[in-house]
Amino acid sequence: MIFMALDHIRDYFHADAFLFDPTDLTKTNVVLFFTRFITHYCAPVFVFLAGTSAFLVGIRKGKYELSIFLLTRGLWLIFLELFIINFGWFFNIQFPFIPLIVVWAIGIGMITLAAFLHLPLKVILGCGLLIIFGHNALDGVHVTGEGFGAVMWSILHEPAAFPMDGMVLFVGYPVLPWIGVMLVGYCFGSFYKPDFDRAKREKMLLYLGSGAIILFVILRYVNIYGDPAHWSTQSTPVLTFLSFLNVTKYPPSLLYVLVTVGPAMIFLSFAEKIKGTLADAISVFGRVPMFYYLLHIYIIHLLAMAAAVLTGYDATAMIFTQWINGSPELQGYGFSLGIVYLIWIGVVLALYPLCRWYDKYKISNKDKVWPSYL
Repeated sequence: MIFMALDHIRDYFHADAFLFDPTDLTKTNVVLFFTRFITHYCAPVFVFLAGTSAFLVGIRKGKYELSIFLLTRGLWLIFLELFIINFGWFFNIQFPFIPLIVVWAIGIGMITLAAFLHLPLKVILGCGLLIIFGHNALDGVHVTGEGFGAVMWSILHEPAAFPMDGMVLFVGYPVLPWIGVMLVGYCFGSFYKPDFDRAKREKMLLYLGSGAIILFVILRYVNIYGDPAHWSTQSTPVLTFLSFLNVTKYPPSLLYVLVTVGPAMIFLSFAEKIKGTLADAISVFGRVPMFYYLLHIYIIHLLAMAAAVLTGYDATAMIFTQWINGSPELQGYGFSLGIVYLIWIGVVLALYPLCRWYDKYKISNKDKVWPSYL
């Protein structure tokens, strides 16, 4: 969640964000590339652990009750994505651009999981792994045009934009691979049952994470299957290494999932041993994820609007009709990457007391249902 804020601040504040993609090897540099790459871990870990959280909730609830919770939670997340989050990104009350991105994908994943959780755990795991490992076989399938079939295929597997009655529907997170990630994440929750031995869990997570990374290296080196964007030899060894790491997020390829969820498992294998004031502070963000998510988008956008005005741009330049980086009015606006990092640190520190307050509110109001949706 902390790294996620860095990526969004880069979108709104970094001068180069309005000129080129940070993973464009013809224009990027190592620091900028990894500023983007480190944030690749956010979405897959969010989706994976959303499944894990659902499993843990299911320990306290029956499957029927959990299904209802996931269904209503998923619908709520889709509503948030379409209206509350959308407005936070664009500040445009006309809603000319409707992006279906990460919160939408989590919502659809939860609705799907609401049905799948009634199946045996091994079947759920098998379906999730089949989707993750098999969906790249569909990379060559395309549905052209702007009809219903094209929209449905885009929602499932291929990012695309569709003009619709004065607005544009942009499918940034096709849901099929994300559903696979959430199903496997749900099964992963069995490692966190109260009676599961902690030492055994740590060892298994280390093995699974290491195995995922090794499999990534093998498949990526072979360069045949697992990602539609193959790596290639570049002008320098460093750029060749970046090409090797430059996997596809939209939709998340098999290799993308392996190189993000694998290291996350290794981190989790050590995370339970991490104690202290810093760990306690960081965990506050994790206990109020949606509150943090909504708040950070609005704060970042408001700060960017102020920065634009202070640097000679009109405030309306920060009211968007397309994705932030595609705004031609803002080419020439922005700051260095060092300034972006300073703004990132400042935003995270400013969010902490607000998140801590809401965390305490949730703890002291466990009898209320609505805080579980924010």
